[in-house]
Amino acid sequence: MERRESRVEAGPGGVMTDEVGVITGDLTLVTEVAGDQAAIRVQYTGAEEWYTVAGGPLKVVGHDGHWVHAAMVLAVEHGLPEGLQGFDLT
Repeated sequence: MERRESRVEAGPGGVMTDEVGVITGDLTLVTEVAGDQAAIRVQYTGAEEWYTVAGGPLKVVGHDGHWVHAAMVLAVEHGLPEGLQGFDLT
């Protein structure tokens, strides 16, 4: 499994999570890629609780963990108010 973590500012509309709905602001993003699946989680930076980005896991055929993480950082910066619904990394 490849795990990567970055601090990121959520873009317009924030990030939809399974557990608490939309979160906004200064977040920490984690991507965990295993095989052709990527789990995407976020937390308020400095908090203990982690939240699953709604719509995951992502199918990521043909991409390594570094590429997937970079793509998710950009996506969070642009806002994921619908979560990963319709988001495609294949």
